[in-house]
Amino acid sequence: MNGLDQFEVWFIAGSQHLYGDQVLRNVAAHSEEIANYFDLQKEIPVRIRYKTVVKSPEEITAIISEANNATACIGLILWMHTFSPAKMWIQGLKILNKPFVHLHTQYNAGIPWSEIDMDFMNENQSAHGDREFGHMATRLRLRRKVIVGHWKERSVTEKLAQWSRTAAGWNALQQTKVARIGDNMREVSVTEGDKVEAQIKLGISVNGYGAGDLVRYVNNISDSAIRQLTEEYAQNYVMSDDVRNSESLKEAARIELGLRAFLSEGGFHAFTDTFENLHGLRQLPGIAAQRLMMDGYGFGAEGDWKTAALVYAVKVMDQGLSGGSSFMEDYTYDFSGDRSRVLGSHMLEICPSIASGKPSCQVHPLSIGGKEDPARLVFDVDSGPAINVSLIDMGTRFRLLVNEVEVVKPEQSLPKLPVARVLWDPQPNLDIAAQAWILAGGAHHTVFSKAISMDYIEDLAEMAGIELVVIDKETKMRMFKESLRMNEVYYHIFNS
Repeated sequence: MNGLDQFEVWFIAGSQHLYGDQVLRNVAAHSEEIANYFDLQKEIPVRIRYKTVVKSPEEITAIISEANNATACIGLILWMHTFSPAKMWIQGLKILNKPFVHLHTQYNAGIPWSEIDMDFMNENQSAHGDREFGHMATRLRLRRKVIVGHWKERSVTEKLAQWSRTAAGWNALQQTKVARIGDNMREVSVTEGDKVEAQIKLGISVNGYGAGDLVRYVNNISDSAIRQLTEEYAQNYVMSDDVRNSESLKEAARIELGLRAFLSEGGFHAFTDTFENLHGLRQLPGIAAQRLMMDGYGFGAEGDWKTAALVYAVKVMDQGLSGGSSFMEDYTYDFSGDRSRVLGSHMLEICPSIASGKPSCQVHPLSIGGKEDPARLVFDVDSGPAINVSLIDMGTRFRLLVNEVEVVKPEQSLPKLPVARVLWDPQPNLDIAAQAWILAGGAHHTVFSKAISMDYIEDLAEMAGIELVVIDKETKMRMFKESLRMNEVYYHIFNS
């Protein structure tokens, strides 16, 4: 995965020729200063690049055309330092295909009470220049994020940092190649979906490959490469001598190396597999899927290409943040009244980026799929806030469903459960959260993240132009059901 510092967000200020050359020079100097300030903030992982002050329809259209065609540019920051008549922006905004932030700020933080005059007022009129621009953006029904505040406020930097990470995730999602190794788990609904519409709407390219396509790579792995990787396992994970010397661990290493070669040569960003389509593989990829996610690949079990793509996008967003993100599944409940909780896990494939402490590498029977005992990493997860996100195909549209949760440490150990696992309190409680999730059509597979918050997913849904449904501590069932009904009407109108 490439680092986020390869990407740029372009800073463009709006003005007009009405105010004279000196004002325009000041506008340019102020705009460059603000852009350079943002570029130096360590919280913002992408480059913030000052581009220009636009003063005419032709200049606006030209710079937006340039941004559209610049592969490094993943979005724009637009700010009206002075009044910029919004009809000038129509043609440029109509062709814009990158997300943008409307930054509602001004150069000066406060009012210079004893010195303010009309020259100052003419030069510093973002308060109504941005409202003029905002009217046109709304008239054109453009999706965007509005950030309000003085440009040196920490809250502005934090919001811009979050948005820029999401813009990088959206940029990645539009170019995501998913290898679907085998097919969907038989008769399962939620992991299916319209792959053509996903490519049209989200940019995700999903294509199927037989297990034999992978097996060719696995069978070409040398014994020396396997030894080297098993030694790496021994250094990085807790394991017994029996596991260290087992044929299962060697076979797991062979599968990981073959899978890496297959994904690398194909230029894939994410992949799926299923325990029902493993012809030629001796075990279901366990530690391989876990470690590939750790390195930034997306993964979805049982052919779940939507979750695989979303895992990859979130992995792009969370680079450099603590907490980690992983493929996840709601597995079983602890019904305890007001303290009812969810135990999340999967057969094998939970990313160690969310692990508490050093994972243990173990080999155990899988009890499903009829293959040899696979190696896997076993660990718990530290307490703290997190989210679960599901990307769902509703037939007429895609929906992003997100539930805020609070991870808690299990009150008792789980000595006989040989998989990675995490226990959480769903917000506002299990009763309401589970009702809402089921009524919204949420999948049993999710992306679990302690690194990013619901706000990132809100920005992603806005950029993608897809529905967002949120379950949080404020959720009330009557209002939630009403919002689902209203969404049906809204998306029927605007998708038809």
